Amino acid sequence: MKVQHAEEAFGSSAGRYGAGDSSETSAAFRMSCRSREDGRTCSERSVATTPGWSVTDTIHSSDSAAAVGRVDDDCQNCTAEQRRVRKPRRRSGSWPRTRSLNAPSPVQQFGPCGRIMKTSALITTIQDPASQRLTWYKNPLSVLVIKKVRDMSVLPPFIELVRWLIQEKSMIVFVEHSVMEDPMLSSNLGFMEVRDKLNSFQDGKDDLTDKIDFIICLGGDGTLLYASLLFQQSVPPVLAFHLGSLGFLTPFKFDNFQQQVTNVLEGHAALTLRSRLRCIIDRQNEDKEKPETNLLVLNEVVIDRGPSPYLSNIDLFLDGKYITSVQGDGLIVSTPTGSTAYAVAAGASMIHPSVPAIMVTPICPHSLSFRPIVVPAGVELKITVSPNSRNTAWVSFDGRNRQEIFHGDSLRVTTSIFSLPSICAQDQISDWFASLAECLHWNVRKRQKHFEELSDLAHSKYEDSLNSTSKDTLLITD
Repeated sequence: MKVQHAEEAFGSSAGRYGAGDSSETSAAFRMSCRSREDGRTCSERSVATTPGWSVTDTIHSSDSAAAVGRVDDDCQNCTAEQRRVRKPRRRSGSWPRTRSLNAPSPVQQFGPCGRIMKTSALITTIQDPASQRLTWYKNPLSVLVIKKVRDMSVLPPFIELVRWLIQEKSMIVFVEHSVMEDPMLSSNLGFMEVRDKLNSFQDGKDDLTDKIDFIICLGGDGTLLYASLLFQQSVPPVLAFHLGSLGFLTPFKFDNFQQQVTNVLEGHAALTLRSRLRCIIDRQNEDKEKPETNLLVLNEVVIDRGPSPYLSNIDLFLDGKYITSVQGDGLIVSTPTGSTAYAVAAGASMIHPSVPAIMVTPICPHSLSFRPIVVPAGVELKITVSPNSRNTAWVSFDGRNRQEIFHGDSLRVTTSIFSLPSICAQDQISDWFASLAECLHWNVRKRQKHFEELSDLAHSKYEDSLNSTSKDTLLITD
């Protein structure tokens, strides 16, 4: 999508409805009949007579094609061939989409005189999230397989997957060092056949950067969070199979894993770019020899009162400006992906992962008016312990690396440029709503019964009249 100046917006397919492709519209206009008495084509008349539209306005291709087909069907001067050509095309499947997930670019002229000042920062390019597809510029050779720990049910799928990747796909497979030492796997003959061909790594010691082409997760959402932790910069594409408890972030079923993995290796997959938060702790009395805390989180960073019996009293700043003080159990700063985790349990709204935003949610605030808020993804949040706070605060990053924040320390949080590319089973929209329905049972209730026949209504009115008659009889008797 391209944001243009006001005078460039009119008549341009990217000016008002940024993702629209005007090729269909232009072709339809050219094929319209030109026998109208007023000199306008029937297509132009359809646009001009539609409320809120004008010929100079740029409309979405699907909307315009529908309008053209609707009007030209009634045109007596159009031939059958012209009507056939101008019929709106119907797309099959969920991709390619006909509408952008980005909002339309706003018109930048306000009234006859006002307009946005032209600056060098005005022209930007924003890719439509619905068009994000996986492609390889060279064949992937190495894969990291992450399995759920302390779960016996994951071992057979793990062994089957690893053997297939090595024997059928001839890929270099990386696993955790603890997997190689697992006694349950050591007693499995199928695993021992490929054990010597596996490559192992140790978290915190071995650097996997530029060694892994893509990642396969077997388990629940925790495996995806662990993959995010391992790659603190660029993350390879992640294919997550649902073998855990909840599985909100793991859309794939393991039954036909061969076909699913093959599609990914061939580049036939949609992507959801899940934004991550960069969290930096600035210590007032920092030891120069001790490295600073600089982590990327996929779900959320949580600041709470820890073991203290007193309320948390922390100050929140946005781009250096004081916003509010949080008095309660703590604060959750989450990504759109994390909005369906701890944040939603604390009363926050659920945000689609393609929405660029940061969710700020208080934990049990001692205030009836402190509601969760959503701020733009580009801001920087700073959280400090209030000077008059009775206690310190504790912070954790995706449930890990828990540490204490003292008076004078600060935590800075902003959106990272390194997102996590999660491979979709269907597409960004379908996967998310399927997870809402299956995992969280969103908006589940019994259906209200409908009236099957008009006689039901008559029967209901008859009962109402009987009830009113009975009441009148009782009043007369009294």
